[in-house]
Amino acid sequence: MNEWLNHPSMKDMDPLKLELIKTAAQKTQGKSGKSLAPVMMTLITGAQKKGIRFTPEEMSLVISILKEGKSKEEQEQIENMIKMVMSYMKK
Repeated sequence: MNEWLNHPSMKDMDPLKLELIKTAAQKTQGKSGKSLAPVMMTLITGAQKKGIRFTPEEMSLVISILKEGKSKEEQEQIENMIKMVMSYMKK
């Protein structure tokens, strides 16, 4: 599950962002696609409260981490959840 820690994008990432991503990864272990929305919202809002903004590349990396080891159906649920979260965040 933690192969993503070796991803090249992680090497230069802000340590605060990395810690938030690690926390999200731990909280999503064993969860299905539908139960990931609250974790994602917590990650994003927690980061915003600390003045942290994720780049699109960093968000893509987080999404790929969330999808890791999930079925195709769960991956689609994650994609739908991400769209919902992003739509909410634009308001």
